[in-house]
Amino acid sequence: MSFILSPFRIAACGRVCASSSIGTRAFSTARPSQLARLTLVGRLGTDPEITTTSSGNEVIKYVVGTSYGPRENRQTSWFRVASFAEKQSPIREKIMGLSKGTLVYLEGDATMRSYEDSEGRKQSQLSLVQTKVEVLKRPSPVASEAAGQA
Repeated sequence: MSFILSPFRIAACGRVCASSSIGTRAFSTARPSQLARLTLVGRLGTDPEITTTSSGNEVIKYVVGTSYGPRENRQTSWFRVASFAEKQSPIREKIMGLSKGTLVYLEGDATMRSYEDSEGRKQSQLSLVQTKVEVLKRPSPVASEAAGQA
C-alpha cells in the first residue's frame, strides 16, 4: 500500500493530501501499466481480410511493410496488424476500403509472442493491435492497371 493512500495519511488529512513532499502522480493513483506502442508509416502488403475468432468475434487482419536503406540494398520489414473495429463503424468501413499498396500511418499496441513451429524451431512474432490508422496516399490506378495487363 502506498504511503500516500495509507489509512493513517487519510485520517490525518481528512482526505488524500494533494501537497505531498513525495513525488506523486496527480492524475491517477493506479499503478502505471506496461505498454509497448508502435508507430509505422508503410504500405499495405495485402488487402484487409475479415476473419472470425474461435469466440465468434470478427477481426480485420492486414500486413504493413516498411522499407529502409539505399535503393540498391533496400530492406523491408513486415508487420501483421489486427483491428477489432465494431460492425457498421466508420473505421471498419475505412479499413476495408483500403487496398494493397496504400500508404498508411498506423499506431498500435505491440506484443511479442514466441512459439515453436512445426519443424521444432523457436520462432518469434511481433503483432500489432491497431489503435489508429490514417491514409497518407492511395495507390495510383495507372500502376495497378498496368500490373493487371502484364
